[in-house]
Amino acid sequence: MNTRKVKFFSACTAMLIILILLVTTSPLLTVSLNTTNTIPLGTFITWLGMICLPLSIYWGIKELRKPSTKLYTYLAYILKTLVVLAMLWVPICYLLSGNLSFTFTEKDTFQGGQLAMKWFWRFSYSIAIGSILVLLIYWISLFFKKKK
Repeated sequence: MNTRKVKFFSACTAMLIILILLVTTSPLLTVSLNTTNTIPLGTFITWLGMICLPLSIYWGIKELRKPSTKLYTYLAYILKTLVVLAMLWVPICYLLSGNLSFTFTEKDTFQGGQLAMKWFWRFSYSIAIGSILVLLIYWISLFFKKKK
């Protein structure tokens, strides 16, 4: 098996395991990584899942690695941007919340407040939804390609 397939199956497997952990709200997510209980393991598990989602699409579709049309070039660019944003997810979310457990309060200040929480959710959802939209657009393009 070549390295691309290994990367693809590894990303898919990790994403599936992480999805199961998140959906079942596993106690593993709340395991603390420090003595003050301020850094949950779930933060890093979710981060890995956020990275694996666009990466699995990237490694799974040749046209998004080596685009042959203008549409695929745009989709590849969007997907690569999503990978970079996923890699920056924890640092950006830390700046929004002010903590690594990503908890928000009713503060008047931006960091850790309700407006920052809205941006946190928008940012998190945009990575997941953006990745799925790239995949859907690719699949739709295949449907129209076969019609010709």
